[in-house]
Amino acid sequence: MTPDDRPLPRAEVEIEVPFHDVDMMAVAWHGNYVRYLEIARCRLLDAIDYNYLQMQASGFAWPVIDLRIRYAAPALFAQRLRIEARLSEWEHRLKIDYTIRCADTQQRLTRAWTVQVAVDVDDREMRLASPDVLIERLLAWQEAQS
Repeated sequence: MTPDDRPLPRAEVEIEVPFHDVDMMAVAWHGNYVRYLEIARCRLLDAIDYNYLQMQASGFAWPVIDLRIRYAAPALFAQRLRIEARLSEWEHRLKIDYTIRCADTQQRLTRAWTVQVAVDVDDREMRLASPDVLIERLLAWQEAQS
């Protein structure tokens, strides 16, 4: 059995843009968005019961190998953001799509995606297919949703 024809997990987090993340124009510095994505990604991985500590315990690291961010509008100091993370690919890699919106107006500010691959922690070799442990966790999540 595979997770192919079932819904894939998604998670949302809400944060407020802190003062230390903004420039002199009160706009969030572009590099901080990567951290915002990470917060949402961690929530998503927790939802499928396969977070970074569990990944390591299962013998795999999952480094980000690709990242794309498209900025449509700026995030501002003290603005509440809603960051959604959606798993979109899982067979050979983890691809997660993100949308960052203003929590109050729902205006889309940013779209992004990341790609992570499984790397064996012992031999440091990249795996060409997702390990069984990921598929088992994803199937368990899908089963819990039905």
